[in-house]
Amino acid sequence: MTPQPNPEAGAAVKAADRAHVFHSWSAQELIDPLAVAGAEGSYFWDYDGRRYLDFTSGLVYTNIGYQHPKVVAAIQEQAARMTTFAPAFAVEARSEAARLIAERTPGDLDKIFFTNGGADAVEHALRMARLHTGRPKVLSAYRSYHGGTQQAVNVTGDPRRWASDSGTAGVVHFWAPFLYRSRFYAETEEQECARALEHLETTIAFEGPSTIAAIILETIPGTAGVMPPPPGYLAGVRELCDKHGIVLVLDEVMAGFGRTGTWFAADLYDVVPDLMTFAKGVNSGYVPLGGVAISPEIAATFATRAYPGGLTYSGHPLACAAAVATINVMEEEGVVRNAASLGASVVGPALRELAERHPSVGEVRGTGMFWAVELVRDRETREPLVPYNASGEANAPMAAFAAAAKKAGLWPFVNMNRTHVVPPLNTGEAELKEGLAALDAALSVADEYVR
Repeated sequence: MTPQPNPEAGAAVKAADRAHVFHSWSAQELIDPLAVAGAEGSYFWDYDGRRYLDFTSGLVYTNIGYQHPKVVAAIQEQAARMTTFAPAFAVEARSEAARLIAERTPGDLDKIFFTNGGADAVEHALRMARLHTGRPKVLSAYRSYHGGTQQAVNVTGDPRRWASDSGTAGVVHFWAPFLYRSRFYAETEEQECARALEHLETTIAFEGPSTIAAIILETIPGTAGVMPPPPGYLAGVRELCDKHGIVLVLDEVMAGFGRTGTWFAADLYDVVPDLMTFAKGVNSGYVPLGGVAISPEIAATFATRAYPGGLTYSGHPLACAAAVATINVMEEEGVVRNAASLGASVVGPALRELAERHPSVGEVRGTGMFWAVELVRDRETREPLVPYNASGEANAPMAAFAAAAKKAGLWPFVNMNRTHVVPPLNTGEAELKEGLAALDAALSVADEYVR
């Protein structure tokens, strides 16, 4: 894993990208994407030979790192045997992937509908909920992200929804708990939980329980800030759903497959949803794959009535072979246990120690390999380091922080006024400490903007 500089090749890659690739979530003439030459384990490198420790896991999906040889071999073997086959048939890789996923999902979520990623998993979960209940509305939280397709972006609760919001498309947003920036004037986790549940119950009452098909929540919100819910909240939502015949959908696209130190974040809260979406870490993102895990009650709705939905590449053999290999690697190498152990013994303590020394750190929160560091201008007022949805000059402090991290050899996950620490789950202790030292240096730059 010794990067060999080849700037001429890098220039060609960059030129072709700028000429032809249309990038997501970007103003095309204002971006300068890095040309990546290779990746292995927890690192990637550019064509100038600069190597970066990836604290983003791609987009929080390379849960077993880049180029794991067992998963690469499984994809090659599947390609030699059967590269593709239509979804209406029983195929070994597809069947085995479904079995392994169902063994690990909470409760009796034993039926698996495969999609191409997380957004279309959300699309189909909500379609199933509406068809199962015969109701039109979906409730979802502010401070959430559920995907970029039309329905998924409408249930999203951050600014990425705004440009595509089609009059909410049957979606009603509510406030979920987040004590650090409480909307309920709470002072304790217990107060935050109780008041958030009361707010949700009131929202249900005023929207009309008989009109609500589903409540969808990220079990632990990811991009919005890694905000573990207070004890009792998810159980309370489950009770409200049961009371009113509402389908509970938990979105585990980012939090699932070991990210939180358990197979699924729902395991931390002993809550079983009716539908659960997944993607990303299911096969470490090596081939696009997502899906919906379905309860027996909802599966029974479509026992003799056709489910009106599907995808050409549902359960694609290459993607499913990658999922089988990834899950087996995670078991054999103790990847989930590693995430829990190093999260508790290395990442969490180190981040809390950084928070004590850096005045720009307002709060640290997370579990496993799923952490957020909230950056502020003023710890007392909790004023964010940059305004909500900042861009351009208003975002300069976060841009300076990110540049400092990259200069130190760390590729950071940055969103609004936060940096997230979300490395591959099998990152070693020495690598974590290397990244945390680079983060320490970059936070000194953020400190310069503190009032």
